[in-house]
Amino acid sequence: MQDHLTIVKHPLVQHKLTIMRDKETSTNSFRRLLREISQLLAYEITREMEMTTRRIETPLCPMDAPTIDGKKMALISILRAGNGLLDGVLELIPAARVGFVGLYRDEKTLQPVQYYYKVPPELATRLVIALDPMLATGNSSVAAIDLLKQSGATNIRFMCLLAAPEGVARMKEAHPDVPIVTAAVDEKLNELGYIVPGLGDAGDRMFGTK
Repeated sequence: MQDHLTIVKHPLVQHKLTIMRDKETSTNSFRRLLREISQLLAYEITREMEMTTRRIETPLCPMDAPTIDGKKMALISILRAGNGLLDGVLELIPAARVGFVGLYRDEKTLQPVQYYYKVPPELATRLVIALDPMLATGNSSVAAIDLLKQSGATNIRFMCLLAAPEGVARMKEAHPDVPIVTAAVDEKLNELGYIVPGLGDAGDRMFGTK
């Protein structure tokens, strides 16, 4: 992947996103749609994985068949909302290793506060995909990528459902080597740091909390 930002405009992605934005959409439907969209976004973010071949035998003859090269990828959920994307991607790539970065946003400063960090070993030799539905201010995402790089990760991609221009700019400034894949870049952030028009708080809508 070369571009810093990829917006997946596939009709199925955009249609499902519209339903998720609707405030009348139920928690159950929101969770299901997030899982479905995560799989569609995962197709895009894994498009240029390194490949090799291995010798197999079909029922008819031997062949050198394409297969993914290198160690199994690492999926990193930025808690808590990242788990909504994680579930869908794991269905698509069940052999992936999984890690978690626990960050919450201080409501006064809008800065991230770390409370948990557990990731797979040997990140330096893995494709690492960080997952968080909302790229708002970008502060939490930047902090999460900082931690992953400190753990040795060098091939990192970031997948989100929605992004704000401010978050995209913040990520590009801090981590220009980390491509972003998203379903949409919305208009702006409001004074509380929420994406507008957005879809509200992804974690609250996913888990039914307020």
